[in-house]
Amino acid sequence: MNETAATAAQFNWAALAPALAVALTAVLGVLVEALVPRAWRPTTQRVLAVAGVAVAIVLATVRWLDTLTPTKEVVNQVNVGQLDLSSVAYGSIAPGLVEDRFSQAASLILLVIGLLSVFLLADRTSARDGAIAAQAADRPGSAEEAQSLHLGWQTTEVYPLTLLSLSGMMLFANVNNLAALFVVLEIISLPLYVLSATARHRRLLSQEAALKYFILGAFASGFLLFGSALIYGVYGVLDYSLLAKGMTRWAQLGAPGLLVPVGVILIVVGLLFKIAAVPFHSWSPDVYQGAPTPVTAFMASGVKAAAFFALCRFAFTAGLYPLFSKAATSQVLYWSLWVIAIATMLVGTVGGVLQKDIKRMLAYSAISHAGFMLIAIIGAQPVSLTAIALYSLVYGLATIAAFGVVSLVRRSHNGISAEANEIASYAGLGKTNPMLAAAMALALLSFAGIPLTAGFVGKFQLFVTAASGNTLWLVVAAVVCSAITAFYYVRVISNMFFRKPAQGVEVVVSDGFALVAIFAAVVGTIFLGVYPQPVMHWLSQVAVMLVP
Repeated sequence: MNETAATAAQFNWAALAPALAVALTAVLGVLVEALVPRAWRPTTQRVLAVAGVAVAIVLATVRWLDTLTPTKEVVNQVNVGQLDLSSVAYGSIAPGLVEDRFSQAASLILLVIGLLSVFLLADRTSARDGAIAAQAADRPGSAEEAQSLHLGWQTTEVYPLTLLSLSGMMLFANVNNLAALFVVLEIISLPLYVLSATARHRRLLSQEAALKYFILGAFASGFLLFGSALIYGVYGVLDYSLLAKGMTRWAQLGAPGLLVPVGVILIVVGLLFKIAAVPFHSWSPDVYQGAPTPVTAFMASGVKAAAFFALCRFAFTAGLYPLFSKAATSQVLYWSLWVIAIATMLVGTVGGVLQKDIKRMLAYSAISHAGFMLIAIIGAQPVSLTAIALYSLVYGLATIAAFGVVSLVRRSHNGISAEANEIASYAGLGKTNPMLAAAMALALLSFAGIPLTAGFVGKFQLFVTAASGNTLWLVVAAVVCSAITAFYYVRVISNMFFRKPAQGVEVVVSDGFALVAIFAAVVGTIFLGVYPQPVMHWLSQVAVMLVP
């Protein structure tokens, strides 16, 4: 009896409450699909999803306030890189999961992104034809699809699927175990494979994108599993804390074998796929273009942030950095990440310049931003966590604003109002709808890192942090690429304000959900650009509570 009690899993339900609130709301959403009449489901699912995420935000905020705040002395130590990250920790909250300031801040950031994404998902235009298919199972162009459209049906299953993925994202920063890392990765990914195939218009393109995402995602999961198996074969452990001790000893012994670095590299590959780093980026432009625009916004802002949070946890607590040290005879991972970061920035920059479709352009933009964030991880400093958390927030807000505008700009074709995704279709938008054009311009300027936008604050913090971590040449490359990416952002802005309005393009009237998301994202982008100190002070506590 005593032995069983000693080995029983322990759960800190208060720490798990925010993620559980989102997950339980998703379960309720599944019950709604089974029990509520079809005519009532859209409104019920909307209210339930927004309420669930709002409750989770309250719970996450209460959890943050209930835990101890680091002293000013501790924060100062972090700012100069002197703090031993194992000195302060909250500890385990469930098997394979830990809680600290980093995971708490990550949850709050992801919940904000998730709430705005749900608002985009809930939007319906005056034609009552949101971005999601009437019945995702209907064959495109079939009589069944025509009947579903005629009856005004909606695929309301997208709400619980989105919340399930969001709950996984929230746990990604808590993961402290290789087995849990795989399980949470699948919780995030499986709903997204389905969501990517639910576009109302261009259904075949949407289904093709989902298939590509699924196949490449399966390969990424395979890499991560194989890497975990190699690590377990060497050390017989899965916990990051135990792995860190073994990795440090491995580096001190002078690289006696290849299983350890190969295993770590394969795990990193699985995570690099999620952030769309080169050469694991090929799925990104196709999926961004084919998926419903609200789903694209959710993936671009939420999945990228969550994957970086998981990569940070693995890098700082699982012994990734011993492979960077001079004690290791082979620094293959260190220099591989250098090459990957530079290639990611270059491919994102050059690829974006060549695009004519705005969703593909934003996909390549996301790839370049992934390269910017990678250099902070290569810099290997505690304050890198603060920089990455801040950048995830400001990039997420700009992404929601940009894709929110994309979802409302339509081109009529044979009586069907589909999204006008060609960059040329945005010509004259500043004259026909100046408010929406201004929101898009602000989002693009934030991507470019123009002063007085949140993007400038995020890039400045990121580059300064990386430069202080002996990655100055990477920062120089990032600054050059950032300047070049400004070209394709300015090209869209020039189209909107200095060209005649495009023929056949209109901004549809929505029921207001998308406008709320765009407005909130714009306000956040302006606030963080003009007065970032409160948020930066809040995130300065992120690095001081990282559980090893």
